[in-house]
Amino acid sequence: MSILAFLIVIGISVILHEMGHFLAARKCGVQVHEFAFGMGPALYRHRKGETIWSFRIFPIGGFVRLAGMGETQECEIDDPQRSFYQKSAGARALLLASGPLLNVLLALLLSSLFLWAHGVLDLSHPTVGEVMVGFPAEEIGLRPGDTVIQVSEVEVKTWVEMSQALREKAKEDGKVDLVVQRGGEKIQFSDVELLLDPQYGIPLLGIRPAMIKYPPHRALAGAFAYLWQMSKQMVTAIIGWISGRQKVEVAGPLGIAAMAGEAVKEGWWSFISFLAVINLNLGILNLVPFPALDGGRLLFVLIEMTSRKKVSERLENYIHMVGFAVLIGLILLVTWQDVMRLLK
Repeated sequence: MSILAFLIVIGISVILHEMGHFLAARKCGVQVHEFAFGMGPALYRHRKGETIWSFRIFPIGGFVRLAGMGETQECEIDDPQRSFYQKSAGARALLLASGPLLNVLLALLLSSLFLWAHGVLDLSHPTVGEVMVGFPAEEIGLRPGDTVIQVSEVEVKTWVEMSQALREKAKEDGKVDLVVQRGGEKIQFSDVELLLDPQYGIPLLGIRPAMIKYPPHRALAGAFAYLWQMSKQMVTAIIGWISGRQKVEVAGPLGIAAMAGEAVKEGWWSFISFLAVINLNLGILNLVPFPALDGGRLLFVLIEMTSRKKVSERLENYIHMVGFAVLIGLILLVTWQDVMRLLK
């Protein structure tokens, strides 16, 4: 199941990413020699028009081979006017950014769908969504839809405030008093003794938050805000990792496969959420200005736009080749760490 889930996640993410480059290349008039899913020797090749469509043996990436950006193979003829490097800096920047942007767009759409169709736990209100069997909440008669408005003498307005007040007051007195809004009526429960979690020692009332679903426009806005925060955290983590100030846990293909398998086991919506996170990661990481990544190539375009002087194509391709070798080494290192982590 983990392997199948991994192939689905990587297939959707990589093909969408490369399709962004492919469509932008066609729009900008750049010749596309090959659209490939995977790395290594080709298992399947089919030529349609001037483009070869191929599936390769290692399903861990893909590429779109453009005129001027790679070796021209037999039976292929480069059209000098349709070479990548013959296009304007703006067109090249659009072509390079289109892949990551499509990944981010998919993450936005999937996150919006999650908020609209599935919903999330409502932590902005202390409203009961579920009463757990065998816990104090069931014994005193709390019901789904009840809203806790006071814990002992502390008024609460959010789920976090309520949880904090329950923990603090239970530790002080061993028991708590509750005031609950039910419809238009206020109900008081006195001397409620909470149950201690045997693993963490946290006092538990035995309730879960309600689920809230957003209308489409609010789901889109909420998804954008969520992804924006995640993106900032990712960028901060990358900078901290590069500078050595922060340790970052990195997952390779095996780690992603294991997480994809767990997401599938937890259900369809868990998998949708995981797919959104993977696409956001893929989009952001590809914009990092490292040779061979889209961000590294974009950096050369930005240098050209600011200096009004084009970097030698030969030099740039050599730098990206070295960067690609480093990336392969990093993938192998991370994969080895995945193996060691799974064997523990």
